Amino acid sequence: MLKKLNISTHSQTEFLDITGRVRDVLKESGVNSGLCQVFIPHTTAGVTINENADPSVQRDILKELNKVIPFDDNYAHSEGNSAAHIKSSLMRVSLAVIIDGGSLQLGTWQGIYFCEFDGPRSRKVWVKLIQDNQ
Repeated sequence: MLKKLNISTHSQTEFLDITGRVRDVLKESGVNSGLCQVFIPHTTAGVTINENADPSVQRDILKELNKVIPFDDNYAHSEGNSAAHIKSSLMRVSLAVIIDGGSLQLGTWQGIYFCEFDGPRSRKVWVKLIQDNQ
């Protein structure tokens, strides 16, 4: 099963918790065991798994990424968003989560985050569920 999620971001950089939306896709599918692949088809955005209990974690990650990779650093890329491209490559654009018992096998404090680095924008997230053949 393949499902497209539409995402709207509101800031130049932000993390949006998409865990619930990915779980909804899984619930709709009826897949009990397999893999959930999350793919971001953008070169200035990414996806990550990290703590979802304390929102200061995401703010800290963004703060440090922005310190290490500043928005303006005499980049050669003429569009003015080189920092976003670099952050996207570092965070990655795809991840996989194991499905067992019809549930994502995330840790107690883990959530799936869409990472915006060149917003605000309208974005897409692809969720592919691959069911085991057992």
